This record gives sequence, structure tokens and C-alpha cells, in this order.
Amino acid sequence: MTTHHSFTFTRTDMMLFGVLALWSLIWKGMALWRAGRNNQPAWFVVMLVLNTAGILEICYLLFFQPKSSNR
Repeated sequence: MTTHHSFTFTRTDMMLFGVLALWSLIWKGMALWRAGRNNQPAWFVVMLVLNTAGILEICYLLFFQPKSSNR
């Protein structure tokens, strides 16, 4: 005996997904730009491949990029 479960996305679900996707895209874009400019290919690839809803990207921007006075 199998049970079929169906799930439908509500309008609210779709709105939340859209906001999360936009949030992630903005942070990913800023972090990838900075990693590329800082010549950090390992960070660039990791952030490009992993989707962490902006968490990894924010950590990189705050703690892991080289400190310089030319920002």
C-alpha cells in the first residue's frame, strides 16, 4: 500500500522563496566579485558551488577577505 502525498506552494511560499533567492543572489554577487578582485580562486569556486542563502558569502565578506586600505 502506497500513500501519495502532494504539496502545493501557496502564494506566501512563493514570495518567501523569491525573497530568499534575491537575498542570496545579492550576497553571492558581492562576495564573488570581491573574491575575484582579491585573486582568491578557492573562495570563488566554493561560493559559486555552494548555496548557503548568503551565510557563507557574508562570512567571507566580514572575516576572510584580505584586509587592505584600497576598498
